[in-house]
Amino acid sequence: MAREIYAYKCRKCGHTHYPYRMVCKSCGENEHNEFDQVPLPKRGKLLTWTRAYSLPADFEVPSLGLAIVELENGIRMTGQLRVDDPRMGMDVRGEVEIVRREGYDERYGMVFYEA
Repeated sequence: MAREIYAYKCRKCGHTHYPYRMVCKSCGENEHNEFDQVPLPKRGKLLTWTRAYSLPADFEVPSLGLAIVELENGIRMTGQLRVDDPRMGMDVRGEVEIVRREGYDERYGMVFYEA
């Protein structure tokens, strides 16, 4: 089953937000939460990245790659990075996967791979 992460498109001006906002940052309207959910694209460019080594005990890996990616539609998002030799500006593709388990709860997020 393909999973999605959604952005929110203002019905009044068409501006797309991620993450969710109560008021459109473009037109300042949307008092009644008039947004449509739209799936985020899964491809983009790697803007920057880092590797974290001091992770909480419930992570089962010694280190974790983290990235900021500019998606095809211009939205920027943070996700995990699973690339052996990351280079800023490289093309990446995202997959929605389990990024953390807490007991029986599974947390999903975007994981980026080399395109």
